Amino acid sequence: MLPQKQAEEAIVTNINETEHEAGSTKEEEREQDQSMFSLKSIFWHGGSVWDAWFSCASNQVAQVLLTLPCSFAQLGMLSGILFQVFYGIMGSWTAYLISVLYIEYRTRKEKENVSFKNHVIQWFEVLEGLLGPYWKAVGLAFNCTFLLFGSVIQLIACASNIYYINDKLDKRTWTYIFGACCATTVFIPSFHNYRIWSFLGLGMTTYTAWYLAIAAILNGQVENVTHSGPTKLVLYFTGATNILYTFGGHAVTVEIMHAMWKPQKFKYIYLLATLYVFTLTIPSAVAVYWAFGDMLLNHSNAFSLLPKSRFRDAAVILMLIHQFITFGFACTPLYFVWEKVIGMHDTKSICLRALARLPVVIPIWFLAIIFPFFGPINSAVGSLLVSFTVYIIPALAHMLTYRKPSARQNAAEKPPFFMPSWTAMYVLNAFIVVWVLVVGFGLGGWASMTNFIRQIDTFGLFAKCYQCPTPAAHVAAAPPPHAHH
Repeated sequence: MLPQKQAEEAIVTNINETEHEAGSTKEEEREQDQSMFSLKSIFWHGGSVWDAWFSCASNQVAQVLLTLPCSFAQLGMLSGILFQVFYGIMGSWTAYLISVLYIEYRTRKEKENVSFKNHVIQWFEVLEGLLGPYWKAVGLAFNCTFLLFGSVIQLIACASNIYYINDKLDKRTWTYIFGACCATTVFIPSFHNYRIWSFLGLGMTTYTAWYLAIAAILNGQVENVTHSGPTKLVLYFTGATNILYTFGGHAVTVEIMHAMWKPQKFKYIYLLATLYVFTLTIPSAVAVYWAFGDMLLNHSNAFSLLPKSRFRDAAVILMLIHQFITFGFACTPLYFVWEKVIGMHDTKSICLRALARLPVVIPIWFLAIIFPFFGPINSAVGSLLVSFTVYIIPALAHMLTYRKPSARQNAAEKPPFFMPSWTAMYVLNAFIVVWVLVVGFGLGGWASMTNFIRQIDTFGLFAKCYQCPTPAAHVAAAPPPHAHH
Protein backbone atom coordinates (compact mmCIF):
# COMPACT_ATOMS: atom_id res chain seq x y z
CA MET A 1 0.00 0.00 0.00
CA LEU A 2 3.03 2.27 0.36
CA PRO A 3 3.27 3.31 -3.33
CA GLN A 4 -0.46 4.08 -3.35
CA LYS A 5 -0.13 6.23 -0.22
CA GLN A 6 2.87 8.04 -1.69
CA ALA A 7 0.93 8.64 -4.90
CA GLU A 8 -1.97 10.21 -3.03
CA GLU A 9 0.40 12.34 -0.96
CA ALA A 10 2.21 13.47 -4.12
CA ILE A 11 -1.02 14.56 -5.73
CA VAL A 12 -2.27 16.33 -2.61
CA THR A 13 1.10 18.07 -2.22
CA ASN A 14 0.91 19.45 -5.74
CA ILE A 15 -2.79 20.18 -5.72
CA ASN A 16 -2.34 23.89 -5.04
CA GLU A 17 -0.57 24.24 -8.35
CA THR A 18 -2.83 22.14 -10.50
CA GLU A 19 -6.33 22.17 -9.04
CA HIS A 20 -7.33 25.43 -10.68
CA GLU A 21 -6.86 25.99 -14.37
CA ALA A 22 -5.84 29.57 -13.74
CA GLY A 23 -3.27 28.43 -11.19
CA SER A 24 -4.59 29.15 -7.69
CA THR A 25 -2.07 30.31 -5.10
CA LYS A 26 -2.10 29.13 -1.49
CA GLU A 27 -3.49 32.49 -0.46
CA GLU A 28 -6.40 32.11 -2.90
CA GLU A 29 -7.05 28.63 -1.55
CA ARG A 30 -7.35 30.00 2.00
CA GLU A 31 -9.68 32.69 0.75
CA GLN A 32 -11.76 30.03 -0.95
CA ASP A 33 -12.11 28.11 2.33
CA GLN A 34 -13.13 31.30 4.15
CA SER A 35 -15.71 32.22 1.52
CA MET A 36 -17.07 28.72 0.92
CA PHE A 37 -20.60 30.02 0.80
CA SER A 38 -19.92 32.96 -1.49
CA LEU A 39 -21.92 33.10 -4.71
CA LYS A 40 -18.87 32.40 -6.84
CA SER A 41 -18.02 29.30 -4.85
CA ILE A 42 -21.58 27.97 -4.86
CA PHE A 43 -22.42 28.54 -8.52
CA TRP A 44 -19.14 28.62 -10.42
CA HIS A 45 -16.22 27.01 -8.66
CA GLY A 46 -16.57 23.27 -8.07
CA GLY A 47 -14.04 20.53 -7.42
CA SER A 48 -15.46 18.39 -4.62
CA VAL A 49 -16.44 14.72 -4.66
CA TRP A 50 -20.08 15.80 -4.92
CA ASP A 51 -19.31 18.00 -7.91
CA ALA A 52 -17.70 15.04 -9.65
CA TRP A 53 -20.69 12.81 -8.82
CA PHE A 54 -23.17 15.34 -10.18
CA SER A 55 -21.02 15.80 -13.31
CA CYS A 56 -20.84 12.05 -13.97
CA ALA A 57 -24.53 11.37 -13.30
CA SER A 58 -25.71 14.43 -15.24
CA ASN A 59 -23.46 13.72 -18.21
CA GLN A 60 -24.21 9.99 -18.34
CA VAL A 61 -27.89 10.20 -19.19
CA ALA A 62 -29.32 12.96 -21.36
CA GLN A 63 -31.26 12.66 -24.62
CA VAL A 64 -30.59 8.91 -24.63
CA LEU A 65 -33.25 8.67 -21.93
CA LEU A 66 -35.82 9.36 -24.66
CA THR A 67 -34.50 6.62 -26.97
CA LEU A 68 -34.25 3.78 -24.42
CA PRO A 69 -37.96 2.82 -24.75
CA CYS A 70 -37.30 2.31 -28.48
CA SER A 71 -34.32 0.11 -27.57
CA PHE A 72 -36.61 -1.95 -25.32
CA ALA A 73 -38.98 -2.43 -28.26
CA GLN A 74 -36.03 -3.72 -30.29
CA LEU A 75 -34.64 -5.94 -27.50
CA GLY A 76 -37.69 -7.01 -25.53
CA MET A 77 -38.30 -6.24 -21.84
CA LEU A 78 -35.96 -8.81 -20.27
CA SER A 79 -32.99 -8.19 -22.59
CA GLY A 80 -33.45 -4.43 -22.21
CA ILE A 81 -33.16 -4.58 -18.42
CA LEU A 82 -30.27 -7.09 -18.45
CA PHE A 83 -28.25 -5.08 -21.00
CA GLN A 84 -28.71 -1.90 -18.95
CA VAL A 85 -27.37 -3.55 -15.79
CA PHE A 86 -24.57 -5.35 -17.67
CA TYR A 87 -23.29 -2.34 -19.61
CA GLY A 88 -23.79 -0.04 -16.61
CA ILE A 89 -21.47 -2.18 -14.48
CA MET A 90 -19.00 -2.64 -17.36
CA GLY A 91 -18.94 1.11 -17.97
CA SER A 92 -18.29 1.76 -14.26
CA TRP A 93 -15.36 -0.67 -14.34
CA THR A 94 -13.70 0.92 -17.38
CA ALA A 95 -14.26 4.40 -15.85
CA TYR A 96 -12.42 3.06 -12.79
CA LEU A 97 -9.56 1.87 -15.05
CA ILE A 98 -9.34 5.33 -16.63
CA SER A 99 -9.14 6.93 -13.17
CA VAL A 100 -6.37 4.50 -12.13
CA LEU A 101 -4.34 5.30 -15.25
CA TYR A 102 -4.80 9.03 -14.65
CA ILE A 103 -3.48 8.71 -11.08
CA GLU A 104 -0.55 6.62 -12.35
CA TYR A 105 0.34 9.17 -15.04
CA ARG A 106 0.02 12.16 -12.76
CA THR A 107 2.03 10.51 -9.99
CA ARG A 108 4.89 9.69 -12.36
CA LYS A 109 4.94 13.20 -13.81
CA GLU A 110 4.86 14.90 -10.42
CA LYS A 111 7.79 12.79 -9.29
CA GLU A 112 9.61 14.36 -12.28
CA ASN A 113 8.55 17.81 -10.96
CA VAL A 114 6.26 18.44 -13.95
CA SER A 115 3.80 21.23 -13.21
CA PHE A 116 0.24 21.21 -14.56
CA LYS A 117 -0.40 24.85 -13.78
CA ASN A 118 -2.73 26.28 -16.46
CA HIS A 119 -2.82 22.86 -18.13
CA VAL A 120 -5.72 20.38 -18.15
CA ILE A 121 -4.60 16.76 -18.42
CA GLN A 122 -6.52 14.81 -21.06
CA TRP A 123 -6.94 11.11 -21.84
CA PHE A 124 -4.66 11.09 -24.90
CA GLU A 125 -1.87 12.65 -22.80
CA VAL A 126 -2.28 9.91 -20.20
CA LEU A 127 -1.95 7.29 -22.95
CA GLU A 128 1.13 9.01 -24.37
CA GLY A 129 2.79 9.27 -20.96
CA LEU A 130 2.19 5.62 -20.09
CA LEU A 131 2.36 3.83 -23.46
CA GLY A 132 3.94 6.14 -26.05
CA PRO A 133 3.02 8.31 -29.07
CA TYR A 134 1.12 5.65 -31.06
CA TRP A 135 -1.35 5.21 -28.23
CA LYS A 136 -1.69 8.97 -28.02
CA ALA A 137 -2.68 9.08 -31.71
CA VAL A 138 -5.24 6.28 -31.30
CA GLY A 139 -6.71 7.78 -28.14
CA LEU A 140 -6.88 11.26 -29.64
CA ALA A 141 -8.58 10.04 -32.83
CA PHE A 142 -11.26 7.97 -31.10
CA ASN A 143 -11.88 10.36 -28.22
CA CYS A 144 -12.21 13.47 -30.39
CA THR A 145 -14.42 11.75 -32.97
CA PHE A 146 -16.69 10.34 -30.27
CA LEU A 147 -17.01 13.69 -28.47
CA LEU A 148 -17.62 15.41 -31.80
CA PHE A 149 -20.53 13.11 -32.61
CA GLY A 150 -21.67 13.22 -28.99
CA SER A 151 -22.09 16.97 -29.42
CA VAL A 152 -23.84 16.41 -32.75
CA ILE A 153 -26.33 14.07 -31.06
CA GLN A 154 -27.19 16.68 -28.41
CA LEU A 155 -27.87 19.24 -31.13
CA ILE A 156 -30.09 16.81 -33.05
CA ALA A 157 -31.95 16.02 -29.82
CA CYS A 158 -32.61 19.72 -29.16
CA ALA A 159 -34.33 20.09 -32.54
CA SER A 160 -36.22 16.80 -32.12
CA ASN A 161 -37.56 17.78 -28.69
CA ILE A 162 -38.57 21.41 -29.30
CA TYR A 163 -40.63 20.24 -32.28
CA TYR A 164 -43.10 18.66 -29.84
CA ILE A 165 -43.81 22.09 -28.34
CA ASN A 166 -43.63 24.22 -31.49
CA ASP A 167 -44.03 22.48 -34.85
CA LYS A 168 -44.39 25.71 -36.83
CA LEU A 169 -40.70 25.40 -37.66
CA ASP A 170 -39.19 22.20 -39.04
CA LYS A 171 -36.46 20.32 -37.18
CA ARG A 172 -33.68 21.53 -39.47
CA THR A 173 -34.52 25.17 -38.72
CA TRP A 174 -34.53 24.39 -35.00
CA THR A 175 -31.06 22.83 -35.46
CA TYR A 176 -29.79 26.14 -36.87
CA ILE A 177 -31.22 27.99 -33.87
CA PHE A 178 -29.92 25.64 -31.20
CA GLY A 179 -26.52 25.43 -32.87
CA ALA A 180 -26.15 29.15 -32.23
CA CYS A 181 -27.38 28.74 -28.63
CA CYS A 182 -25.00 25.87 -27.85
CA ALA A 183 -22.08 27.88 -29.24
CA THR A 184 -22.24 29.98 -26.05
CA THR A 185 -20.57 27.07 -24.18
CA VAL A 186 -17.27 28.46 -25.47
CA PHE A 187 -17.43 30.91 -22.55
CA ILE A 188 -17.33 28.16 -19.87
CA PRO A 189 -13.59 27.75 -19.11
CA SER A 190 -13.43 24.19 -17.70
CA PHE A 191 -15.23 21.48 -15.74
CA HIS A 192 -14.55 23.47 -12.55
CA ASN A 193 -17.23 25.85 -13.73
CA TYR A 194 -20.04 23.35 -14.28
CA ARG A 195 -20.99 23.12 -10.59
CA ILE A 196 -24.49 24.63 -10.77
CA TRP A 197 -25.10 23.27 -14.27
CA SER A 198 -24.37 19.67 -13.22
CA PHE A 199 -26.68 19.98 -10.24
CA LEU A 200 -29.51 21.46 -12.29
CA GLY A 201 -28.92 19.03 -15.16
CA LEU A 202 -29.38 15.98 -12.95
CA GLY A 203 -32.57 17.48 -11.51
CA MET A 204 -33.88 17.97 -15.05
CA THR A 205 -33.21 14.40 -16.17
CA THR A 206 -34.71 13.09 -12.92
CA TYR A 207 -37.93 15.00 -13.58
CA THR A 208 -38.04 13.85 -17.22
CA ALA A 209 -37.41 10.19 -16.38
CA TRP A 210 -40.17 10.07 -13.79
CA TYR A 211 -42.50 12.08 -16.02
CA LEU A 212 -42.05 9.42 -18.73
CA ALA A 213 -42.74 6.61 -16.27
CA ILE A 214 -45.77 8.19 -14.59
CA ALA A 215 -47.30 9.59 -17.81
CA ALA A 216 -47.00 6.20 -19.53
CA ILE A 217 -48.66 4.41 -16.61
CA LEU A 218 -51.47 6.99 -16.33
CA ASN A 219 -51.99 6.94 -20.10
CA GLY A 220 -52.38 3.17 -19.93
CA GLN A 221 -51.72 0.65 -22.65
CA VAL A 222 -52.83 1.68 -26.13
CA GLU A 223 -55.46 -0.40 -27.83
CA ASN A 224 -54.21 -3.71 -29.24
CA VAL A 225 -50.72 -3.10 -27.89
CA THR A 226 -48.16 -5.76 -28.83
CA HIS A 227 -44.74 -6.54 -27.32
CA SER A 228 -43.17 -8.75 -29.98
CA GLY A 229 -39.48 -7.87 -29.50
CA PRO A 230 -36.99 -9.24 -30.19
CA THR A 231 -37.93 -10.12 -33.76
CA LYS A 232 -34.87 -9.32 -35.92
CA LEU A 233 -31.15 -9.60 -35.20
CA VAL A 234 -30.55 -6.19 -36.80
CA LEU A 235 -32.96 -4.52 -34.41
CA TYR A 236 -31.74 -6.55 -31.43
CA PHE A 237 -28.10 -5.49 -31.76
CA THR A 238 -29.08 -1.93 -32.70
CA GLY A 239 -30.92 -1.69 -29.38
CA ALA A 240 -28.02 -3.28 -27.51
CA THR A 241 -25.51 -0.80 -28.92
CA ASN A 242 -27.76 2.13 -27.96
CA ILE A 243 -27.52 0.88 -24.37
CA LEU A 244 -23.74 0.47 -24.83
CA TYR A 245 -23.75 4.14 -25.86
CA THR A 246 -25.92 5.07 -22.86
CA PHE A 247 -23.36 3.85 -20.34
CA GLY A 248 -20.33 5.00 -22.34
CA GLY A 249 -20.44 8.59 -21.19
CA HIS A 250 -17.11 8.44 -19.40
CA ALA A 251 -15.00 9.80 -22.26
CA VAL A 252 -14.62 12.97 -20.14
CA THR A 253 -13.51 11.11 -16.99
CA VAL A 254 -9.97 12.51 -17.04
CA GLU A 255 -11.16 16.10 -17.43
CA ILE A 256 -13.66 15.69 -14.57
CA MET A 257 -10.94 14.16 -12.37
CA HIS A 258 -8.52 16.95 -13.17
CA ALA A 259 -11.14 19.48 -12.07
CA MET A 260 -11.30 17.83 -8.63
CA TRP A 261 -9.36 19.19 -5.69
CA LYS A 262 -8.44 15.62 -4.70
CA PRO A 263 -8.61 13.44 -7.85
CA GLN A 264 -7.62 10.25 -6.01
CA LYS A 265 -11.10 10.23 -4.44
CA PHE A 266 -12.75 9.68 -7.82
CA LYS A 267 -12.32 5.88 -7.92
CA TYR A 268 -15.89 4.76 -7.14
CA ILE A 269 -17.77 7.94 -8.04
CA TYR A 270 -18.78 6.74 -11.50
CA LEU A 271 -20.23 3.51 -10.09
CA LEU A 272 -22.29 5.47 -7.55
CA ALA A 273 -23.47 7.76 -10.35
CA THR A 274 -24.44 4.74 -12.46
CA LEU A 275 -26.48 3.22 -9.62
CA TYR A 276 -28.50 6.44 -9.44
CA VAL A 277 -28.88 6.54 -13.23
CA PHE A 278 -30.43 3.03 -13.09
CA THR A 279 -33.30 4.55 -11.08
CA LEU A 280 -33.97 6.86 -14.03
CA THR A 281 -33.38 4.69 -17.08
CA ILE A 282 -34.99 1.38 -16.09
CA PRO A 283 -38.40 2.52 -14.72
CA SER A 284 -38.97 5.03 -17.54
CA ALA A 285 -38.04 2.62 -20.35
CA VAL A 286 -40.07 -0.23 -18.83
CA ALA A 287 -43.18 1.94 -18.34
CA VAL A 288 -43.14 3.51 -21.81
CA TYR A 289 -42.51 0.16 -23.51
CA TRP A 290 -45.33 -1.43 -21.46
CA ALA A 291 -47.73 1.32 -22.58
CA PHE A 292 -46.86 1.59 -26.28
CA GLY A 293 -45.10 -1.66 -27.19
CA ASP A 294 -44.11 -2.07 -30.85
CA MET A 295 -45.26 1.46 -31.76
CA LEU A 296 -41.88 2.58 -30.39
CA LEU A 297 -40.10 0.89 -33.30
CA ASN A 298 -41.19 3.81 -35.49
CA HIS A 299 -40.88 6.49 -32.79
CA SER A 300 -37.30 6.98 -31.63
CA ASN A 301 -38.30 9.83 -29.30
CA ALA A 302 -40.59 8.77 -26.45
CA PHE A 303 -42.10 12.28 -26.29
CA SER A 304 -43.78 11.70 -29.66
CA LEU A 305 -46.18 9.08 -28.23
CA LEU A 306 -47.15 10.77 -24.97
CA PRO A 307 -50.17 13.11 -24.98
CA LYS A 308 -49.45 16.83 -25.04
CA SER A 309 -49.74 18.40 -21.60
CA ARG A 310 -48.08 21.06 -19.48
CA PHE A 311 -46.06 18.31 -17.79
CA ARG A 312 -44.75 17.08 -21.16
CA ASP A 313 -43.94 20.64 -22.19
CA ALA A 314 -42.03 21.12 -18.93
CA ALA A 315 -40.09 17.89 -19.55
CA VAL A 316 -39.24 19.01 -23.10
CA ILE A 317 -37.99 22.41 -21.90
CA LEU A 318 -35.93 20.86 -19.10
CA MET A 319 -34.38 18.38 -21.52
CA LEU A 320 -33.51 21.23 -23.89
CA ILE A 321 -31.64 23.01 -21.11
CA HIS A 322 -29.96 19.76 -20.10
CA GLN A 323 -28.88 19.08 -23.68
CA PHE A 324 -27.21 22.49 -23.71
CA ILE A 325 -25.29 21.41 -20.58
CA THR A 326 -24.38 18.01 -22.08
CA PHE A 327 -23.27 19.72 -25.28
CA GLY A 328 -20.84 21.71 -23.14
CA PHE A 329 -19.63 18.54 -21.40
CA ALA A 330 -18.89 16.83 -24.73
CA CYS A 331 -17.42 19.91 -26.36
CA THR A 332 -15.17 21.20 -23.56
CA PRO A 333 -12.49 18.48 -24.08
CA LEU A 334 -12.57 19.32 -27.80
CA TYR A 335 -12.07 22.98 -26.91
CA PHE A 336 -9.01 21.99 -24.82
CA VAL A 337 -7.52 19.96 -27.69
CA TRP A 338 -8.07 22.80 -30.15
CA GLU A 339 -6.53 25.34 -27.72
CA LYS A 340 -3.44 23.16 -27.39
CA VAL A 341 -3.16 22.81 -31.17
CA ILE A 342 -3.25 26.58 -31.78
CA GLY A 343 -1.23 27.48 -28.66
CA MET A 344 -4.04 29.23 -26.75
CA HIS A 345 -4.44 26.78 -23.86
CA ASP A 346 -2.41 28.87 -21.40
CA THR A 347 -4.33 32.07 -22.20
CA LYS A 348 -6.10 33.44 -19.11
CA SER A 349 -8.55 35.69 -20.95
CA ILE A 350 -11.96 33.99 -21.16
CA CYS A 351 -12.99 36.12 -24.15
CA LEU A 352 -9.87 35.28 -26.17
CA ARG A 353 -10.27 31.58 -25.45
CA ALA A 354 -13.96 31.73 -26.38
CA LEU A 355 -13.11 33.34 -29.70
CA ALA A 356 -10.45 30.70 -30.37
CA ARG A 357 -12.92 27.90 -29.58
CA LEU A 358 -15.65 28.94 -32.04
CA PRO A 359 -14.26 26.98 -35.05
CA VAL A 360 -14.91 23.74 -33.09
CA VAL A 361 -18.68 24.36 -33.11
CA ILE A 362 -19.01 24.81 -36.89
CA PRO A 363 -18.41 21.17 -38.00
CA ILE A 364 -20.74 19.98 -35.20
CA TRP A 365 -23.48 22.25 -36.48
CA PHE A 366 -22.95 21.04 -40.05
CA LEU A 367 -22.98 17.32 -39.16
CA ALA A 368 -26.19 17.73 -37.16
CA ILE A 369 -27.86 19.10 -40.28
CA ILE A 370 -26.51 16.28 -42.51
CA PHE A 371 -27.46 13.38 -40.18
CA PRO A 372 -30.62 14.36 -38.24
CA PHE A 373 -31.42 10.73 -37.42
CA PHE A 374 -32.36 10.96 -33.74
CA GLY A 375 -31.98 7.44 -32.29
CA PRO A 376 -30.19 5.48 -35.04
CA ILE A 377 -27.16 7.79 -34.82
CA ASN A 378 -26.78 6.85 -31.12
CA SER A 379 -26.37 3.18 -31.99
CA ALA A 380 -23.93 3.93 -34.84
CA VAL A 381 -21.75 6.09 -32.57
CA GLY A 382 -22.04 3.49 -29.81
CA SER A 383 -20.79 0.60 -31.93
CA LEU A 384 -18.07 2.34 -33.94
CA LEU A 385 -16.71 4.89 -31.45
CA VAL A 386 -17.87 4.27 -27.87
CA SER A 387 -16.85 0.60 -28.08
CA PHE A 388 -13.20 1.56 -28.55
CA THR A 389 -13.04 4.93 -26.78
CA VAL A 390 -14.32 3.97 -23.34
CA TYR A 391 -14.30 0.16 -23.27
CA ILE A 392 -11.58 -1.48 -25.38
CA ILE A 393 -8.81 1.15 -25.19
CA PRO A 394 -8.94 1.67 -21.37
CA ALA A 395 -8.97 -2.11 -20.75
CA LEU A 396 -6.03 -2.71 -23.13
CA ALA A 397 -4.12 0.31 -21.80
CA HIS A 398 -4.45 -0.94 -18.21
CA MET A 399 -3.22 -4.42 -19.22
CA LEU A 400 -0.19 -3.03 -21.06
CA THR A 401 0.70 -0.42 -18.44
CA TYR A 402 0.98 -3.08 -15.72
CA ARG A 403 2.27 -5.95 -17.81
CA LYS A 404 5.70 -5.92 -16.07
CA PRO A 405 6.18 -7.08 -12.46
CA SER A 406 8.03 -3.83 -11.60
CA ALA A 407 5.10 -1.74 -12.84
CA ARG A 408 2.67 -3.77 -10.73
CA GLN A 409 4.91 -3.54 -7.68
CA ASN A 410 5.25 0.25 -7.95
CA ALA A 411 1.67 0.87 -9.08
CA ALA A 412 0.09 4.02 -7.66
CA GLU A 413 -3.19 2.09 -7.33
CA LYS A 414 -3.36 -1.58 -6.38
CA PRO A 415 -6.25 -3.85 -7.42
CA PRO A 416 -9.48 -2.93 -5.58
CA PHE A 417 -10.55 -4.82 -2.47
CA PHE A 418 -13.07 -6.97 -4.38
CA MET A 419 -10.47 -8.08 -6.95
CA PRO A 420 -8.25 -10.85 -5.50
CA SER A 421 -5.21 -10.35 -7.75
CA TRP A 422 -3.68 -8.73 -10.82
CA THR A 423 -4.46 -11.94 -12.73
CA ALA A 424 -8.16 -11.52 -12.01
CA MET A 425 -7.97 -7.94 -13.32
CA TYR A 426 -6.29 -9.17 -16.51
CA VAL A 427 -8.98 -11.82 -17.03
CA LEU A 428 -11.78 -9.28 -16.54
CA ASN A 429 -10.14 -6.73 -18.85
CA ALA A 430 -9.55 -9.39 -21.51
CA PHE A 431 -13.22 -10.40 -21.31
CA ILE A 432 -14.31 -6.78 -21.80
CA VAL A 433 -12.03 -6.37 -24.84
CA VAL A 434 -13.32 -9.56 -26.51
CA TRP A 435 -16.99 -8.98 -25.65
CA VAL A 436 -17.09 -5.39 -26.84
CA LEU A 437 -15.03 -6.16 -29.93
CA VAL A 438 -17.35 -9.01 -31.00
CA VAL A 439 -20.76 -7.96 -29.69
CA GLY A 440 -20.40 -4.17 -29.50
CA PHE A 441 -18.22 -3.34 -32.48
CA GLY A 442 -18.78 -6.42 -34.69
CA LEU A 443 -22.45 -7.37 -34.40
CA GLY A 444 -23.47 -3.93 -33.11
CA GLY A 445 -21.60 -2.19 -35.91
CA TRP A 446 -23.26 -4.36 -38.55
CA ALA A 447 -26.74 -3.84 -37.10
CA SER A 448 -26.50 -0.11 -36.37
CA MET A 449 -24.93 0.76 -39.73
CA THR A 450 -27.55 -1.31 -41.56
CA ASN A 451 -30.25 0.64 -39.71
CA PHE A 452 -28.44 3.95 -40.22
CA ILE A 453 -28.14 3.40 -43.99
CA ARG A 454 -31.84 2.49 -44.05
CA GLN A 455 -32.64 5.90 -42.52
CA ILE A 456 -30.55 7.64 -45.19
CA ASP A 457 -32.35 5.69 -47.94
CA THR A 458 -35.75 6.54 -46.42
CA PHE A 459 -35.29 10.16 -45.40
CA GLY A 460 -32.14 11.24 -47.27
CA LEU A 461 -29.22 13.35 -46.04
CA PHE A 462 -30.11 16.87 -44.87
CA ALA A 463 -33.63 15.60 -44.02
CA LYS A 464 -35.77 18.66 -43.33
CA CYS A 465 -37.96 17.06 -40.66
CA TYR A 466 -36.91 13.54 -39.57
CA GLN A 467 -39.82 11.32 -38.44
CA CYS A 468 -42.25 14.25 -38.44
CA PRO A 469 -45.90 13.17 -38.63
CA THR A 470 -47.77 13.70 -41.88
CA PRO A 471 -50.75 16.08 -41.66
CA ALA A 472 -53.16 13.12 -41.69
CA ALA A 473 -51.25 11.39 -38.90
CA HIS A 474 -50.94 14.54 -36.84
CA VAL A 475 -54.41 14.15 -35.40
CA ALA A 476 -53.65 10.61 -34.24
CA ALA A 477 -50.18 11.40 -32.90
CA ALA A 478 -51.37 11.37 -29.30
CA PRO A 479 -53.44 8.25 -28.66
CA PRO A 480 -56.38 8.61 -26.29
CA PRO A 481 -55.86 7.33 -22.75
CA HIS A 482 -57.04 3.86 -21.88
CA ALA A 483 -57.44 2.92 -18.27
CA HIS A 484 -56.47 -0.72 -18.54
CA HIS A 485 -55.10 -2.99 -15.86
